[in-house]
Amino acid sequence: MPFAAPAFFFVLPVVRSTGVTRPAIPAATLVLMRERSDGPPELLIVTRAKGMAFAGGAVAFPGGRVDAADEALAAGSDDPLAAFKIAAIRETIEETAVVPWLDRDIDPDEAQSMQALLHDRSDLGLVLYHFDQAFDLAALVPFARWKPAFQQARMFDTLFFLARAPRGHPEPHPQPGECEAAEWVSAIELLQRIDAGAAHAIFPTKRNLERLAQFGSFAEAEAHARAHALETITPWVEVRGGEKHVCIPEGRGYPVTSEPLATAFRA
Repeated sequence: MPFAAPAFFFVLPVVRSTGVTRPAIPAATLVLMRERSDGPPELLIVTRAKGMAFAGGAVAFPGGRVDAADEALAAGSDDPLAAFKIAAIRETIEETAVVPWLDRDIDPDEAQSMQALLHDRSDLGLVLYHFDQAFDLAALVPFARWKPAFQQARMFDTLFFLARAPRGHPEPHPQPGECEAAEWVSAIELLQRIDAGAAHAIFPTKRNLERLAQFGSFAEAEAHARAHALETITPWVEVRGGEKHVCIPEGRGYPVTSEPLATAFRA
């Protein structure tokens, strides 16, 4: 990889709960958008395995924590979000076998081989070297940053990135053991499934799906993302109309900024 600058270090946000200080886990997720001529863009979505400790059985964008190998691969980059972007790329390949390169077609068998190697080694640098591949970090557009602070087993500080679907619009192959399914589906259709009880999603996923449902193209989504600062969103609970609601700030691009607590975290 053409990186040579000194490594940078993360300053992790701190979440306080019951008097104990805990660092939030840095994480990243990738929203790949596949445009269509006859409808809104489709998004790459996975259904997490029911046995997963975090968001088991929920629909989600591919993503996960930033690990040491991601930070090492980002060491020479002048992009302060490089390790997050690398983690988003790695997790997308690992969970779906969709390789988000824009400059060439990827053979499905090669993509699944990359997925298998990542599952075994979890080091994107080794995979890139083995398959003689490279990536373009600039192709990932920062979209949002969420850091919920509710009491839960794991706290994540997650950056969401947008990117165009790769050439050839490959069909996904879900990662055995972690994803029950992987598919291309529009934000509107997925929200309809969630409303009908045919799928469920955690609070940040629902809010981001609602935001993405506003766009008729990747260009619209990218312009909207660049028009809003990448400020951390931390939901809170307050009483509205005599009922507890989970809320997020106004003015961050989200059409829905509150939901009754009774439904916000219902599986």
